[in-house]
Amino acid sequence: MSEQLRHNCGLCVTHSLKDAYSLIESLQHRGREATGIVAIGHKKIDVIKWKGPINTFDIIDLYKIFPGSKYHTFMSHVRYATRGRKDKILEDAHPHVIGGKIEDRGNHIIISDCEMAAVHNGQINNEYLQEIDQTKLGTGCDTEAFLHLIRKKGEHQILKEIPGAYTIAIADKNRDEIVVLRDRTGIKPGVLGLKDGKYIVASEDVAFKNNGGEFIEDLIPGYAYYLYPDGSFKKEKVVDSNHKYCFFEVNYLSHIDSILNGISTRRFREVVGKNFGEEYKPYADFVTYLPRCPEVAARRYAEECDIEFLPVFYKMRGERAFQGSNLEDRKKSIEQNLNILPNVKQKIKGKTIIVIDDSIIRGNNSKWALYLLYETAKVEKVYYLSYTPPIGIIGNDNIPRGCMFGVDMPPNDNFIAREDINQKNKTLEEITNEMKIDEKMKMEVKYISVDGMLSAFEKLGMPSKDLCTYCIGGKHPFEN
Repeated sequence: MSEQLRHNCGLCVTHSLKDAYSLIESLQHRGREATGIVAIGHKKIDVIKWKGPINTFDIIDLYKIFPGSKYHTFMSHVRYATRGRKDKILEDAHPHVIGGKIEDRGNHIIISDCEMAAVHNGQINNEYLQEIDQTKLGTGCDTEAFLHLIRKKGEHQILKEIPGAYTIAIADKNRDEIVVLRDRTGIKPGVLGLKDGKYIVASEDVAFKNNGGEFIEDLIPGYAYYLYPDGSFKKEKVVDSNHKYCFFEVNYLSHIDSILNGISTRRFREVVGKNFGEEYKPYADFVTYLPRCPEVAARRYAEECDIEFLPVFYKMRGERAFQGSNLEDRKKSIEQNLNILPNVKQKIKGKTIIVIDDSIIRGNNSKWALYLLYETAKVEKVYYLSYTPPIGIIGNDNIPRGCMFGVDMPPNDNFIAREDINQKNKTLEEITNEMKIDEKMKMEVKYISVDGMLSAFEKLGMPSKDLCTYCIGGKHPFEN
């Protein structure tokens, strides 16, 4: 990805420690800063969280900490930080709790005998948390304050009063069942599944597919779900749905094999690649992509334009640079991880290359790719094409855009698509000039049109009115 956003969070609720570990491992693409697990028994809630991805902690030793006979349900979470202190990754990591005895072991924390615990994907804006005394909270995360608000008001009132953005699972020492809420807009994903005869929940259905589970349904926005120790469940409608699904989940965030809200991620990227090819066909010798998300779209774009598709870049690791904790971490991930395949250097020397990317937010990854193509491979010309329209622009209502709903790109961020000093959007020429390294190393930037992107959703059965497009100039998702 061109921008290095810290996105996203993944969660699951299941009935064994093994599944809590393996399901969340299948959602590792949603976060790598920190991992956490909640173990729930009868009037017992214990928590562990650690820095880094899931495999940082061996499951063999987790069994020693959480003996299976004591617990009937587990919740797990992988995180990147949209809110909270970026220098306090472990302390602010999920799960968030009320009560409990904390043992800080340096690179991991154990919290025993909690009153409540929660794992959350999304972001709760401060205006909805004013009732909670922030000075009494132990972290800088919205989730902790949200958990206190849930305890105070109950899940039904929360769904009625707070329109988004959350898919959240809550354990309460005084209740055997786990409560799972998905806000009325459905901005953040959530799915119900079945494994070994018991109902479970995850952020994406790929967690079920990879681990012998079965997809049942997308969690219905505005509903409360209740998962019981025996593996059964029930759901209750609390408020009417007002669908505003995050388009960026499908464009970039979700796993290629996931189906979110009825939309196949793979099929969408195929269709959006074709749409882009219908809109814009410059002369080029090869079409490539920035690993790994845009590959499907790039292949379909190349086919539509009748240009040879050629993999040019490779990564040493599958990590997503945007999930780094800070700018230095993300820059290091880009420059150490993204490289040019040695066997294509001669083939692309002196040639014109089209690079397909999923989005352009700040331009970090794009500039490194540009440097590699010109300095390492000695190409003649580069076109850089994004199948997401410009993010962070100033809308027709003169309000600077961004995301306050779970993606770490707040409206005051440094977006390449706008000038904050003059409060105006940049032209394509201005964006191209900003992304160049020097006059000899620059690339022509082009974005798919908003209609071109949205029509890909429409072709797959998703009405564009059901999507949140706030970050690219659309309406606020909480407005009717």
